[in-house]
Amino acid sequence: MKKILLPKSKPSRILYIGLLSLAGVLVLLLIIGTIVGVARSSGARPLLILGKSGGTKAKTAAYDDDIRVFSGLGRLRIPLSNSSTLILSIAFPYPAHDTAFTEELAAKIGEFKSLAAGYFSALPADKIVNLDEDAAKQEILTRYNAILRLGRIRTIYFSDMMVID
Repeated sequence: MKKILLPKSKPSRILYIGLLSLAGVLVLLLIIGTIVGVARSSGARPLLILGKSGGTKAKTAAYDDDIRVFSGLGRLRIPLSNSSTLILSIAFPYPAHDTAFTEELAAKIGEFKSLAAGYFSALPADKIVNLDEDAAKQEILTRYNAILRLGRIRTIYFSDMMVID
């Protein structure tokens, strides 16, 4: 007994070739993406950012330039060696996109206050009157960065700086 095989219909053959081509393109994209991912350095900028921004370049620029000022220390009232009080507010910029560093800053507020109070209360009375603000900023900055592990503070600002007798 002979069996007669009818040729496959044309639409199913076209569908088969189309699906096979689509699978091949997807596999090729996965291979290329894997190679690019392995070849890029760990600190490289994202190639594509999905979100509310209009374009990749605009979003990347906003990502890099989003700087905020940390003023969580509030107004410090530091007793000085000559029984007067120094009132001082300390602030500094930090990158807003670095959430781990932001959390570390918030966790170290008490230590920041103690370091500033320790520095200024140890100064002699004559140094407070003729305070070299740049030297004081540099010393506070050095002390703050010594306790930080996840980032660095680059500059520091003093405001509301006054001595009350």
